[in-house]
Amino acid sequence: MAKIISKKAGKRKCDRGVALINDDFLLTTGPARELYHGYAEKMPIIDYHCHLPPVEIAEDRRWNDISDVWLGGDHYKWRQMRSNGFAERLCSGRGDDGCASGWERFEAFAKTMERMVGNPLFDWSQLELARYFDVTERLCGASARRIYEKCNKRLKAEWFSARGLMKKSNVVVVCTTDDPVDRLEHHLAIAKKPFHTKILPAWRSDKASKIENPMAWNHWMDALAFSAGMPVRTWDDFLSAMSRRREAFVSAGCRVSDYGIDEIFAAPYTESEIKRIFKKARSGRTSLTPEEVLKFKSAWLYEGLKADAKTGWVAQLHYGAMREINSTMSSELGIEAGFDGIASLNVSWNLARLFDRLEREDSLPRTILYSLSPNDHEMLATVMGAFQKGPVRGKMQLGPAWWFLDHKEGMVRQMEALATLGSLGNFVGMLTDSRSFLSYTRHEYFRRLLCRMLGEKIERGELPNDIKWLGGIVSDISFNNANSYFGFKA
Repeated sequence: MAKIISKKAGKRKCDRGVALINDDFLLTTGPARELYHGYAEKMPIIDYHCHLPPVEIAEDRRWNDISDVWLGGDHYKWRQMRSNGFAERLCSGRGDDGCASGWERFEAFAKTMERMVGNPLFDWSQLELARYFDVTERLCGASARRIYEKCNKRLKAEWFSARGLMKKSNVVVVCTTDDPVDRLEHHLAIAKKPFHTKILPAWRSDKASKIENPMAWNHWMDALAFSAGMPVRTWDDFLSAMSRRREAFVSAGCRVSDYGIDEIFAAPYTESEIKRIFKKARSGRTSLTPEEVLKFKSAWLYEGLKADAKTGWVAQLHYGAMREINSTMSSELGIEAGFDGIASLNVSWNLARLFDRLEREDSLPRTILYSLSPNDHEMLATVMGAFQKGPVRGKMQLGPAWWFLDHKEGMVRQMEALATLGSLGNFVGMLTDSRSFLSYTRHEYFRRLLCRMLGEKIERGELPNDIKWLGGIVSDISFNNANSYFGFKA
């Protein structure tokens, strides 16, 4: 078995053949190794939230250069490359200072790897190299050329495509992120030529809430009207059109909605107020007040969750992100380019009020709660605990560590909070939240950390050394719980 070999202090060279990823990576105890290799390792993957482009799955995309599949669209990597002083053309490839070759971009990231001690990107990148390219040595400036050439040769393998990577990773279900106005033509094309992985749409209606930007909002409403095949002039029209689009998503196999929101919206409003606000915004002639914007967003979120419950979907609430906070760079490079941060919010009362209203009307859907603040795990666990309800086991879920928190400490903190204030055994497990077809190693990373956490508790005498019992919990968290909770029947 390959072992991690430490370097001598001050040595700059990357020695060829030094294996950084081995069978027992992150598994610090005997019980952890038993749990991972005996129960977690071979379980299929359900990726119930990601941002993979359905068109690339439909067309079974292939790549000519490792930089295309590894650096394209990955703002995690871009942020770190910028922090190491590399020009934008080497990071996102969107800069105005000329085009960079695939090799130049790869070499820049390899040199960035030398500085990322303790960053989860270091582990993820080495895992991706090991699992998909059979590269186990450390990536750095000195090893970059031979690793680059080996990876590009591997890209020519028959299995190395969008669908092939999913099959290799044993991914059985993927939920993409789709706008209600999307006609779902790529999902329909995939369904006509099914393969190892079931590809399902997920409902993401955020653009319907962006009423503070009336021009873009009205443009989206026009698109909704076209997609639904009906006029959208009033609030009632809007609800009817959204219902029609939900039916189309149901027909395409959708089981999940998702709300990417700045905060939890729960302002009081009346139906007449919302109708007036909608009509005012649809006219495009006058601007809305901040109070009107908040009331509308609150109505949009409430009605969306209520419809989720009626449809039988699982709702996901992602909040706490400050998006595009570097306005200069965002205006130059566009959205989702890595200029985001963690917001400091107090949402507990709004969340409780929103859930309470839905519960009073028997309209609270199965819900997964995600916060970008590491300080919110315990709060969320207690709020969701007040709304658990049979016959669904774990109806309200504390979502896995998300975005800036999906590192070793973040994942463990989330699981410890759930174990302490809820039922870890009911957890639906990890997701990728990624645009990369190589990111399924995050599931492996998570499973290794789960087994390490349980194994260390056994070693400390906090849990009995009952591998069969705990192995069943590991299997459930890795796959079984999500399969049952979402109703995938994979």
